[in-house]
Amino acid sequence: MATTTTTKPGRRHTPAKRQTLAEWSITILILLFGTSTIAQPYVIPTGSMHNTLLTGDHLIVDKLVYSPTDPVSKHLLPYADVERGDIIVFAHPVTKGTTLVKRCIGMPGDRLKLIGKRVFINGKPLDEPYVIHQPDSLPYRDNFPVGQPEYVQDPEMAQRANAMLQDDVVNGELVIPAGFYFAMGDNRDNSLDSRYWGLVPRDNIVGKPLLVYWSYDASTEDLTDYNLHHLFDLATHFFTKTRWNRTLKLIHGYHDYPQS
Repeated sequence: MATTTTTKPGRRHTPAKRQTLAEWSITILILLFGTSTIAQPYVIPTGSMHNTLLTGDHLIVDKLVYSPTDPVSKHLLPYADVERGDIIVFAHPVTKGTTLVKRCIGMPGDRLKLIGKRVFINGKPLDEPYVIHQPDSLPYRDNFPVGQPEYVQDPEMAQRANAMLQDDVVNGELVIPAGFYFAMGDNRDNSLDSRYWGLVPRDNIVGKPLLVYWSYDASTEDLTDYNLHHLFDLATHFFTKTRWNRTLKLIHGYHDYPQS
């Protein structure tokens, strides 16, 4: 054992203690910086992106992928622009503190409409192999932007959607203005998306998901509110309800569209 009595114990341990605290402080700062600036965990609480992303998928979100709006910083790293087909993570334009994951369907300058559930961009039908549909039919949802939303929703969402329909629809098509994007869920007929709360401002887009680091079969209630039921469920069913085949699954956008 290597011990020493040449210095007082109190003084000998003080520098070591300070070093440990400093190391922990730096580690915590790096983790906090990385979590908020570079990458961030996120859980899918609903089925609006089925079957691409499942309820209970826990994601790592890349927050450095898109070019910032600052004219200087956007040249410092190999940033990319948002593309049609990207799965994007963004702050809800209406509900503060809520983050959404949807697919970018409409780009600035696009003319967009739906006919019988099929998306048309600039007059051409969009090939969407990732989409799933329900057997029912609703006029506005399936033939956007014709008519009005079919169900009662948050007044601020309704106001924003109505403003979009009034200001940006020309000859039966939505013309997406500069600086905005149109986002939709892959579970197309069960998605509260841009049809119902309007366009996504570019500044609201924070990144896109990289991979599923864990997937657990849980209810929306448990995923939005980590209650005692969820903790008990994890303790008793962790191994049987974890979707092991989705662990470390990479998430890719879809860009194999016909040229507009």
